[in-house]
Amino acid sequence: MACTSKKEEIIFSLGENNGILVDRPTSVHIGDLDISKYDLYNNGHLIPYDFDTETNKIWFVHGPGKSLEYTLKPKNEFQNDVDKLTAKKEDGLLTLSIGNEPRVGYRYGMHYPPNGVDSIFKKSGFIHPLLTPSGDTLTRINPPDHWHHYGIWGPWTHTRIDTVRVDFWNIGDGNGTVLHKEFKKESNGQVASGFTAVQEHMDLKTENSPQVALEEKLEVKIWELNNKNRYIMDYSSSFTSPLKNGILFEAYRYGGGIGMRFTERWKKDNCKVLTSEGKDRLSADGTNAKWAIVSGEASNGTGTNGILFLSHSGNRMHPEPMRVWPIDGNGGRGDMFFEFCPIRHEPWEIEPNQVYQLKYRMVVFEGELSPEEAEAYWKDFVEPVQSELEVN
Repeated sequence: MACTSKKEEIIFSLGENNGILVDRPTSVHIGDLDISKYDLYNNGHLIPYDFDTETNKIWFVHGPGKSLEYTLKPKNEFQNDVDKLTAKKEDGLLTLSIGNEPRVGYRYGMHYPPNGVDSIFKKSGFIHPLLTPSGDTLTRINPPDHWHHYGIWGPWTHTRIDTVRVDFWNIGDGNGTVLHKEFKKESNGQVASGFTAVQEHMDLKTENSPQVALEEKLEVKIWELNNKNRYIMDYSSSFTSPLKNGILFEAYRYGGGIGMRFTERWKKDNCKVLTSEGKDRLSADGTNAKWAIVSGEASNGTGTNGILFLSHSGNRMHPEPMRVWPIDGNGGRGDMFFEFCPIRHEPWEIEPNQVYQLKYRMVVFEGELSPEEAEAYWKDFVEPVQSELEVN
């Protein structure tokens, strides 16, 4: 990174623009600089940033229309840096908000199904609600056709522990579930907020008592973008098995990755799918993709909103297999379910005490999102801008 110091100001450049089309989270390693004494500017405009003490990086959002040259200037001592993005816990729900507007909820307290439904379907450790920038809720939980569906979640389905099959997805079978255990981190900021939670995949078929088959570290973070009709949610799952012989994820059309049951508003006639390989709602199921756009009618009946799902290039089986519900499913309604499913076609042997990771990014949007934008978001996800600050 080119960098100069002038009159206590530090000027640095991000380098080549590479035809940037979309906003992207960008980091700069600051070395031994005391960043608390500086504000960040671009073309004379104050740019919000967050400082990550663990990595010693500042994070900000770079995008179209911004100069590649940034300036760190001594901080105005009268300026009050208030966190705009927050993570707050209340009544078993951790809510990530931008300003005063909630965007993502994570249910850490136990949720019980509606009255009259077997309590075996109780659950914690899932994303709901997920809201668009205008406030439409896109997730759905406990639909009557699948009481075990919980917004955004990723249990493994057909697994084998030694010779015993355990299903963590279909919790109504009573032989497995995934539950929230504890939080490791919560963060507020001017450009991002998030949390790190530990979830336990419980084998309930053990003869003597339930056992932990997998321990998962779930990291979720949302980013405010310069475009008011977009925001980003990062979803990263790292997991390990403490079992002596590990666990086998059998090949199946559901399981793991990131799955989402969409709002009951979306049916066959008002929602659509487009993947990086050009597949649509009719042809996407069982195919592989780098990204997929799932969009549908907004609650006002006149607009459109949706989610761009991005699979990281480091994920198993990337470009990743998908499960997309058939358009004539659910009694002909054509309800919407989407999942990146890394065990769709091949089993996955999980060795004991080894760490595995799956990384996803979601761009939640209003209006339309073009294939060109989707490809740009994917490239920025898998090849993020990272720079090193060297003051001369």
